[in-house]
Amino acid sequence: MTHLRSKRLPTWSGASPGVGRTLVAVAALLGSLGLGAVGEAEAEAATEVRGAPRSWSDRPHGFASLDGGTTGGAGGKVVTVTDQAALVKYASADEPYVIRVKGSIDVDPFGSDVVVTSNKTLIGVGDTGEIVHGELHLNPGTSNVIIRNLTVRDSYVEGDWDGKTTDFDAIQMDSADHVWIDHNRFEHMGDGLLDIRKDSRYITVSHNQFKNHNKAFGIGWTSNVLTEITIDHNWFTGTKQRNPSADNCAYAHLYNNYLSAQVSDGDPTWTYGNWARGRTRMVIENSYYKDVQHPYQADATAELVQRGSILRNVTGRRDTRGAAFDPRDLYAYRLDPAAAVPALVTRFSGPQKNIGTNTVLDVPAAYPTVQAAVDAVPAGNDGTVTIRIAPGTYRAKVLVPANKPHLVLRGTGLHRSDTVIVHDTPAEYGGSNGSATVRILASDVTARNLTFSNDFDEAAHELKGEQALAMKTTGDRIVFENTAFLGNQDTLMTDSPKLDVISRVYIRDSYIEGDVDFLYGRATTVVERSVIKALSRGSTSNNGYITAASTWKDNPYGFLITRSKVISDAPAGSFHLGRPWHPGGEPDAVAQVLFRDTELPAAIKSSPWTDMSGFSWKDARFTEYRTYGPGAGVTADRPQLPAADAPTRTVAVYLAGTDGWAPHLRRAGR
Repeated sequence: MTHLRSKRLPTWSGASPGVGRTLVAVAALLGSLGLGAVGEAEAEAATEVRGAPRSWSDRPHGFASLDGGTTGGAGGKVVTVTDQAALVKYASADEPYVIRVKGSIDVDPFGSDVVVTSNKTLIGVGDTGEIVHGELHLNPGTSNVIIRNLTVRDSYVEGDWDGKTTDFDAIQMDSADHVWIDHNRFEHMGDGLLDIRKDSRYITVSHNQFKNHNKAFGIGWTSNVLTEITIDHNWFTGTKQRNPSADNCAYAHLYNNYLSAQVSDGDPTWTYGNWARGRTRMVIENSYYKDVQHPYQADATAELVQRGSILRNVTGRRDTRGAAFDPRDLYAYRLDPAAAVPALVTRFSGPQKNIGTNTVLDVPAAYPTVQAAVDAVPAGNDGTVTIRIAPGTYRAKVLVPANKPHLVLRGTGLHRSDTVIVHDTPAEYGGSNGSATVRILASDVTARNLTFSNDFDEAAHELKGEQALAMKTTGDRIVFENTAFLGNQDTLMTDSPKLDVISRVYIRDSYIEGDVDFLYGRATTVVERSVIKALSRGSTSNNGYITAASTWKDNPYGFLITRSKVISDAPAGSFHLGRPWHPGGEPDAVAQVLFRDTELPAAIKSSPWTDMSGFSWKDARFTEYRTYGPGAGVTADRPQLPAADAPTRTVAVYLAGTDGWAPHLRRAGR
């Protein structure tokens, strides 16, 4: 391959050994957005919220991001659970898991613990994942746990408002560390909603709802002063006490929380908002208190700093004392204005429909190779899994099996050339399947911002005309967006499982290069807004063929190359647009190719179609429509699509199939 002979792509060096919990960089906008003095005269909260708060992220922030960070089940397999047995099995396993909770799981016996061990992510799929009548329990020594987007509810024992007869919390942890509790709803449990106990450390509790309960959220049960906790964007409503109560916390940072509609039963002491107890150092920022007794208070031994919050219809204690600490000395964060907190928190706290529907796997931070991440996806996958691939060159083959649909392969670099998947196998090792650097057998797969390459060096092996595929697809509804395909012969094969099965592939804003039949196969394939480079093989008369379609005779839609540009370093008049491929002499493979609204270079022959293996190009379905540039023209050997047929030969028509698939209508990158 002349284009890569002068340099071999280096092998990805990998991450340093022991990458279990990676440091999560928190990108945050620094700067104060506080509103100054607080009081009854402050403005009401904003009533309209246009989008999620900028601080909402799919990565832990605050204390859970420190000391190595919190990654949960990253690096483990992804599983979906719909019943108690499966939930208990995976939550208590020794190995890491990303556990998707789908639907409502009723725990039996009533109030039982579901033990969650280290290196787990529990995440509700959409806003319907529920744990009912049971507790998520983290035993001493548990580390690196993420619990997101779940509802945990209804283990309340009738008549036990004070929680004196049971210990049925929503989540309870003892001496745990690196835990992120985010976007959950906790309601109507048997004791506390959230108990973080006995020197648990590096905890973040964010965007949760605490509702309809007596003892909402307690921290402490220890004389040691070790716990570091961030509590932000939570909604406490219809609760009485512990909103939260923080006992002997080394650092308790509370910001942008909303306390409203507090239970009012005339209790003069044990109805309260935030309480810094023991030797706690607490900082409260830009929160909103409405209809609350004792909004914030501190023991004489504690330190409490409050700034920027809004208080509406509050009574009782508002203690501040001491200097506490400066959270910005420990991590970066962004404050939302206190006036916006009610609208933001009521809308964006608790389970969200768009969380848990896209599982993200990071390469190489959590999975050492792309194939390892693919292997972690469950067979029969029914939810989107995005494999984010960091910049680098990954010298390895990748296979996406047919039973792992709904994948997104996405390079995270600035350019598609930043992330390269490459191998150097020719077709003599197993034909197209053995040759392909990447094979996608599954349907509903998207790849974006990546380069796929086969850099097999024909000259070094004294071979000529050797297939060496960068990519082969057989699945349906495949999208390539901002991708590059590098190779020589047979660079990109878009196929289907068998001749009379129609698969569809959409390629947009991409780059494809090669010399012989480098865009071929029987899939219905649309190439739009892309660059196709026809490489010179050094000949003055025949340097190769762009397409080699093998479309099934009953499929009217083969290859559509539209609104694109063909470029070439080959001499003028030395390159073909294509030839008809009949695999194994199959007569029912009747090529269909249309070049439409596409620029053609001088390298294209004036008679651009040619025969193949005894099959005449004139029996195929080759046409052009409004091609232009020095390589365009209208002759007897260049069939033109009639203008009347143009409305039936569009991107939409090619891709629609029987299910109305329309990936071209999606915004790029979505």
